[in-house]
Amino acid sequence: MREVQLGSHTIKSHGVTVARTHMHDWLILLLLVLIWIGLLIMNPFYRFVGKDMMEDLKYPLKSNTVPVWAVPMYAVVLPTVIFIIVYIRRRDVYDLHHAILGLLFSVLVTAVITDAIKNAVGRPRPDFFWRCFPDGKDEYDKWGNVICHGVKSVIKEGHKSFPSGHTSWSFAGLGFLSLYLSGKIQAFDRRGHVAKLCIVFLPLLVAALVGISRVDDYWHHWQDVFAGGLLGLVVATFCYLQFFPPPYHTEWQIKYIYLCLLFFALLLEMCCCMFCLDELADLTKPVEQGWGPYAYFRVLEESVANTQANNVASRQDAMTGEVQIGNHEEERTDNGFMGLHLARSASSTMEDIESGK
Repeated sequence: MREVQLGSHTIKSHGVTVARTHMHDWLILLLLVLIWIGLLIMNPFYRFVGKDMMEDLKYPLKSNTVPVWAVPMYAVVLPTVIFIIVYIRRRDVYDLHHAILGLLFSVLVTAVITDAIKNAVGRPRPDFFWRCFPDGKDEYDKWGNVICHGVKSVIKEGHKSFPSGHTSWSFAGLGFLSLYLSGKIQAFDRRGHVAKLCIVFLPLLVAALVGISRVDDYWHHWQDVFAGGLLGLVVATFCYLQFFPPPYHTEWQIKYIYLCLLFFALLLEMCCCMFCLDELADLTKPVEQGWGPYAYFRVLEESVANTQANNVASRQDAMTGEVQIGNHEEERTDNGFMGLHLARSASSTMEDIESGK
């Protein structure tokens, strides 16, 4: 059944319909972008930082091992390229659209939550001392709080340690990709192909290495990285399950509408039809649904239901035609018998007349 339907839902044939159906989702996505930009502009909470706290915040100020511009490249662009490759192979616009939409929601929802928490918490980074005092001369007010004389933008960024944005973005994008690949290659089909897990774990490994680099660069504490990774992975899972079944999902495809149609056909034909038994056996086969989106299987069900309805209608028309043909034959037979009876009656009357009766 899967092979018959593949290739029938392309961008050209169903792209506009899918886009219109999810128009509100794309508008919400744009709203998330605006909210995220607003959070980036806002100033974080400037937490009290005393002199005794500076002992843990004097790590050297280093550059990023993973630059900021590289994060959307491997967290958004790379998964999108993989989605396009899968589309070229399967020709399923539902899969392509839902994969891209789910990925963007995963990343943007994670970004909004991450930056909202950053601004609310205002935790100093491990290198905060050198951000606040570039010349190494610390200064404090009468309450013991720091009086920074560094670059304002650098100081502002120094209050955004918790949680790690690099890590949350990485697990949001690559975590979604990992779930997507596990469904496409059916990694959890219970056949013992452990090698498939290497493909599933590879994006997660890259995301974990990005998180470790944030600790190595002294831009984040380990708690920041742990919280960011957990946040990104949870959001990615929720967004993936909005569009796709779980990768291990197996469903017995017995649909009440199919059974009702088959039962109705049996009542019309008043006999046990081998065609119906074959259809019933096909519908009760287990189908691995983790490889495609919900929308694909919904359209597939509607297509099968329409096919069954057309089959029932054609069989009704065929039976009606057979009944009409039978009625015409019976009428012809009755007319033949009637003519024969009239002929016999006329001949007997002539014989009576000739005999003088």
